[in-house]
Amino acid sequence: MPIFATLLTAGTLGLLFFVLSLRVVQRRLSGMVPFGDGGDQALLERVRAHGNFAEYLPFLLVLMAGVEISAGHHSPWLWGAGATMVLARICHAIGISRPSPNAFRSVGVVLTWVLLLALSLWALAIGLGLGASGPQDFV
Repeated sequence: MPIFATLLTAGTLGLLFFVLSLRVVQRRLSGMVPFGDGGDQALLERVRAHGNFAEYLPFLLVLMAGVEISAGHHSPWLWGAGATMVLARICHAIGISRPSPNAFRSVGVVLTWVLLLALSLWALAIGLGLGASGPQDFV
């Protein structure tokens, strides 16, 4: 069974990851900083935006794919999770380059954590045989 929601989400986020990677490389080249951040605050922000993305996204996508394979791609909750994931990571990437606290970063963090919790609980419910087809089954 194709996992369309996860594939479209991963493809979209792959493009964003590429952009974040390019931003790091551009700053490294312009500042001639081969390793670390060289004390460059802008490079540090770009490295952390890239790193945070790389830290959260693989796990979220694995959870999403597992749920989609088990629950089926017809679930509107999965499509919502994918769209929310894209929005969350765009917000975080914008927000991490701005003075904290700021709304973009806060929204990105909160949405990412809510997705992590929701997808984890959904995966556990399916794994335990509770037949959860979406968040409505938890209430």
